[in-house]
Amino acid sequence: MLELKNVSFQVNADGQDKEIVRDVNLTVPDDKLVVITGPNGGGKSTLARLIAGIEKPTSGQIILNGEDVTSLSITERARKGVSFAFQQPVRFKGIQVFDLLRLARGGKLTIAEACEYLSAVGLCARDYIDREVNASLSGGELKRIEIATVLARGSALSVFDEPEAGIDLWSFRNLIEVFRSMRQHIHGSSILIISHQERILNIADEIVVLKEGRLTARGAKEEILPTLIGTESAVLDCRRDRPTEGGNVVC
Repeated sequence: MLELKNVSFQVNADGQDKEIVRDVNLTVPDDKLVVITGPNGGGKSTLARLIAGIEKPTSGQIILNGEDVTSLSITERARKGVSFAFQQPVRFKGIQVFDLLRLARGGKLTIAEACEYLSAVGLCARDYIDREVNASLSGGELKRIEIATVLARGSALSVFDEPEAGIDLWSFRNLIEVFRSMRQHIHGSSILIISHQERILNIADEIVVLKEGRLTARGAKEEILPTLIGTESAVLDCRRDRPTEGGNVVC
């Protein structure tokens, strides 16, 4: 279980302090898929980076399974069971997909096990197991490989920062099914997704709304989603950040 207690984060811009995240109190229970949404610039991705350890809060505590991890680095938090998937997955020239999965697993990994993780995210293992994680892979392929590494880790907490960003329609549809499957098989762990795509909000157990750095609403999907439809927090209209099909925005 993840707990945020009075978490705030500010930066100094042009000689003035700007508060990005403001006194957030939040619990992400085990066995739940929680989606954090809200208007652009509301602090969602910053909050995800604070949870992962990429940034350190100005004040407050971050507690994972009863342990205060506020001062721990991203590497130390990863060892404690936190996985983080970036909006734009990192490319690793010279590293093959199998090697990346093995590193994520943190121990022995058979070819058969690696193939299971790739198949789970809709990739033909035979075509990808020996591929380099480099520029030859599309954004959608990289995104699914990154999710496969999260599956390989078996994390206590898996954090996805706007996983729909920059991927095509087919990959987006497949992504939804991957998250549905992950939700069905989580036991003693939790999934946290930063998104304002309605189809991702629709598979959440709980929705958290963050606006101007503050938590403004939280509750079951059935309670919160109807209040968001048609707003910037639940994107339904044509926008540049929607998944694309053949280079065209999908509405």
